[in-house]
Amino acid sequence: MGIHMRPADLLSRTAGRFECQVLIENNGQSIDCKSIMSILTLGARQGTQLNLRVTGPDAQQALDALCELFEQGFDESDSEVATEQTS
Repeated sequence: MGIHMRPADLLSRTAGRFECQVLIENNGQSIDCKSIMSILTLGARQGTQLNLRVTGPDAQQALDALCELFEQGFDESDSEVATEQTS
């Protein structure tokens, strides 16, 4: 369903656990993944191709954790998303 409030919160909290810099890139725009508001400004809908750029001492651990969130679909089912969007 794209990156709405819940996935943005999960992304920013996960990125915030690490020292490294985490950027998300979309169509030439690069934002700080540790900022929930910045993530929401991407307007990333389902199917949008995003690039993660991670640099710093614990970059690999951060990349692994963030990729896992995307691979698991942020642990959302379609019914959870529909409920959130109508609230």
